Amino acid sequence: MKKFSNLLKKEIKELVTAQLIVSLIFTIILFNFMGSLIKSEAKKGFEKRNIYVLDLDRSNLSTEVLNNLSFGNFRIKLVNDLIEKEDKNLAIKYTKENNIDFLMVIPKDFEKSISKFKPKEVEIYSFIRSLSMGSSIGSSLINQVIDAINRFISNNFLKSKFPEVDPEVLKNPIKSKEFIVVKDKLAEGSSSQVISMIYSQSIFIPIILMMVIMFTSQMVLSAIAMEKQDKTLETLLTVPISRKQIVIAKMMGAGIVGIISAGIYMLGYRSFMGGIMGEVGTSEITSQIIQKLGLKLTTSGYILLGISLFLAILCALALSTILGVLAEDLKSAQSMILPLIFLIMIPYFLSFFSDINSLSLPIKIFVLAIPFSHPFLASSNILLGNYSLVFYGIIYMLVVFIILIFISARIFSTDKVLTMKLRFGGKKLFKKAS
Repeated sequence: MKKFSNLLKKEIKELVTAQLIVSLIFTIILFNFMGSLIKSEAKKGFEKRNIYVLDLDRSNLSTEVLNNLSFGNFRIKLVNDLIEKEDKNLAIKYTKENNIDFLMVIPKDFEKSISKFKPKEVEIYSFIRSLSMGSSIGSSLINQVIDAINRFISNNFLKSKFPEVDPEVLKNPIKSKEFIVVKDKLAEGSSSQVISMIYSQSIFIPIILMMVIMFTSQMVLSAIAMEKQDKTLETLLTVPISRKQIVIAKMMGAGIVGIISAGIYMLGYRSFMGGIMGEVGTSEITSQIIQKLGLKLTTSGYILLGISLFLAILCALALSTILGVLAEDLKSAQSMILPLIFLIMIPYFLSFFSDINSLSLPIKIFVLAIPFSHPFLASSNILLGNYSLVFYGIIYMLVVFIILIFISARIFSTDKVLTMKLRFGGKKLFKKAS
């Protein structure tokens, strides 16, 4: 046992390099920086914004419209008194020279046309000076202004014609109630809001899993290929310790480093997503609906998800060990990870854009045969209470891992571990070095 623990420490020390520590620290700093930057930009979109207005009508209706807008999230700035005469071209020139983002022009005869039920165009000029996220958020202000004006005017007309009836009842005579049913639980609310909230909270799971699997697999591949290239693997195999233990130590070492890396990536990515979603805010009603439907991960749910993630990483490491043995040197090891990336990307994209239950049976079987598919599906299955599918996925990954361990141990138990190579372009894929 002492020999095994020493071997495990050796594998971890070889994997935890200065470059790895620096990259993990850099990842945390980068995600936090990006999250803070996006959060500050998003916050600007919810601040009170200035709207510069050229009122060419100067009517009671135009004044009421502007007063109504001022009660919203807008600060009204009249351009009429800032230019020599009330002219649209002069107003546009003024806004350009003073770096103003938005200009609204209320035309002449605005009240007269509206009172006769004739649509009148209100011109809004948006001056784009950058293509940043803040600019795109600010540009949505235009639609908010037009919607606010239309609501105000239509409500005024309806109140004058039907003073005893709420304008909203006239405009929306049909009311609807939406209910969400999950298993045997029922709650009143919007399904789109609930799904959107859950998706935003769980989106980091497939991304982190993909990053960690690719990262740890590349580590194992490179480590074994480097040992073959530097002939240190031959020395390691002469040590009086079981070769099965060597395989297990290599995978356990990489697995421990992988889990730690996953935790660091997860913390960093959650900080990043917090910058995107934090300022939008979560509706209290939506939170209550999610709580009522039981769509929150419990402690047991997190444990199941953790086991599923860990087994997926172990399967990737076992497969990487076999591919690393087949690599001739460090350079060829870089291309060996391509089959693994392919197997990871299939469930990764499916988890974002499709539901596995909607796929045809052959494709569904193919996807479920990939061990990395199960942790991608685990979080949604746990939330929906489909625990049997999660358990079957865990058992399947455990079986795949045992088979891969057996294959790896058989390879390491012979001298083929030093002589096997996989070359592309030749007559034979597998070749023994003479």
